[in-house]
Amino acid sequence: MRVPIVFASLLAFGCPRNHCPTMPHTDPERVMRMHRSLTRTVRALRAEARVEQHGRQGRLRGTVLLFLERPDRVRFDAMTQLGPVAVLTTDGDTFQLLDHRNDAFLEGPACPENVARFLAIHMSGADVARFLVGDTPRLETDQVSLACGEEGYTIELSHPDGRRQTLIYEVREGDEDVGPDQQHLRLRSSTMRHADGRTDWRATYDDYQVVRDPNDDEGRGVAFPFVVRFVDPDLDADTTVRIKDVDLLTEPPDGSVFRQSVPPGMTPEHSACE
Repeated sequence: MRVPIVFASLLAFGCPRNHCPTMPHTDPERVMRMHRSLTRTVRALRAEARVEQHGRQGRLRGTVLLFLERPDRVRFDAMTQLGPVAVLTTDGDTFQLLDHRNDAFLEGPACPENVARFLAIHMSGADVARFLVGDTPRLETDQVSLACGEEGYTIELSHPDGRRQTLIYEVREGDEDVGPDQQHLRLRSSTMRHADGRTDWRATYDDYQVVRDPNDDEGRGVAFPFVVRFVDPDLDADTTVRIKDVDLLTEPPDGSVFRQSVPPGMTPEHSACE
């Protein structure tokens, strides 16, 4: 089996958390809906990030150039001073990985197993895009509860099969005394657990910064987490993405950005989903 190319990260919470607002939300579905609406105008972006991983292959770190077109097109170029050492692309259907270190070109379906070969994040391209804009995939269930306390809003999602997910949302500083409709929410963590209670994966978000949104008619910005950490115990991987620079795009990148051609002299290998 080919060794995955993985990167990872480290996240620290240095700032105190907001308390429960004086006029809190009472409907968990509304909290999740309002939070997701804050990035509704983000269609595509390009960014440069410093990515670090601690995992089975030791500690790996480097600069990554990335493109996203929502919902599920992603491209990651792992860079060195001499150029890219690895490039992952998926157009939502097809996965491709150019691995210069192993002189290999892999392609196959855009399934979570293949995405994990590069990022050590066992997720679809659409879910990876959600993480990088400060959102998260959510457990599909009708069993949802809401609590408000020292960390802000805590939402628990419980599936009949025993799986559970915990979401923690923080209220933007200055919004503690405004009504629910005026509160700007920022996701701080998302934790998915197996039916037996073990952690499936955990994502944490920090260092939120407002990025100018060229798609907003009123010139407002979008709050992005500039540090995103993803831990997958099953893969023994801990990945941190530290954004150095990000630009929101008015038009999506050309579709060719999310597909690669087989380099001369290389024979493509099929990469199956397990």
